Amino acid sequence: MKQKILKTLKWMLIVLVSLILILTVATYLYMKKPLFGKASDGARLERMKKSPHFKDGVFHNLNQTPELTEGYSTIGVIYDKLFGDHPRVSPIDSIPSKKVDLLHLPIDSNILVWFGHSSYFIQLDGKRILVDPVFSGNASPVPGTVTAFKGTDRYSVEDLPNIDYLIISHDHYDHVDYETLIKLRPKTKKVFCGLGVGADFEEWGYNVKDIYEKDWDETIDLGGGFFIHTTPTRHFSGRGFTRNNTLWMSYVFKSPSMKIYIGGDSGYDTHFAKIGKKFGPIDLAILEDGQYDLKWKYIHLQPAEVLKAAKDLNAKRLFPVHSSKFVLANHPWDEPLVKITELNKTTKIPLVTPMIGEFVFLKNINQTFKPWWIGIK
Repeated sequence: MKQKILKTLKWMLIVLVSLILILTVATYLYMKKPLFGKASDGARLERMKKSPHFKDGVFHNLNQTPELTEGYSTIGVIYDKLFGDHPRVSPIDSIPSKKVDLLHLPIDSNILVWFGHSSYFIQLDGKRILVDPVFSGNASPVPGTVTAFKGTDRYSVEDLPNIDYLIISHDHYDHVDYETLIKLRPKTKKVFCGLGVGADFEEWGYNVKDIYEKDWDETIDLGGGFFIHTTPTRHFSGRGFTRNNTLWMSYVFKSPSMKIYIGGDSGYDTHFAKIGKKFGPIDLAILEDGQYDLKWKYIHLQPAEVLKAAKDLNAKRLFPVHSSKFVLANHPWDEPLVKITELNKTTKIPLVTPMIGEFVFLKNINQTFKPWWIGIK
């Protein structure tokens, strides 16, 4: 009997080890796919090492930034995600949206069009800008795991005109979408990204001469009164098992007539006030408001902090993004818009809250928006 039990345990161990080996090999082979990008090497890596924000092989935030709030653990977060009670994280109904003709938009139109989450198109003073485009319908390297809400995939690369400036905040999958970027390559003139991210774009066939790969606190003079100022955020990066091997960014985009803050992802910190002091007033601040949780409060803004950051930036108008397309956190899908609208009754910063595809007129500071999320189940 004892011998039989030992034999059974031996076979169970063999099966378990075999499964682990198969899973390890499968993962290794899958991560060779081009969507994971390429690690920096050579001259690119040497430049990264010279950054004051790069130490011990990774980038660091300006201030100490735990990925999880004190008192929480990775195992606890995973357990809560899998087994916790989190109602209405995605809508039952289709998200309302509009489809506008961007291909034939008059070049003198000064507009912004949001595509959901953190993807948007800007046409300003004759230039066309695209930020963090994700049109594949998935915000994960694993197909079918973080899919777009119904109604949010109205636009594709084919709907876009040629892009003068493609601006990338950081390399997470909900901001850097391989399928979209491969299709965008022939339409894109210049790419702006943080240190290390350019390795991915070069691997994906973009001309290295067209990639402007920068550190924080740099200025790019684009001519004709256009400037891109690179500014910090408080976040992290990584497309594989390695974290913080590329730099996360925000930007102040300055045209002859406006200054727009492109916030990327960030937790609240002192950098907002510093940026506001240096570049303010900001005509439009685009800040993340969504996918937050007290468990990771250092790397994503809570709704009240979005308003605080906008005030720090000395923003004339606030556009809250990073919501209404993907489930990456545990809050109800519409909570970011509901909360910030309610909180703003005290702060009273003009909010830009368009539905997907709706024209935002950048020069019309009095434009108002209907609360399109009300009544959506």
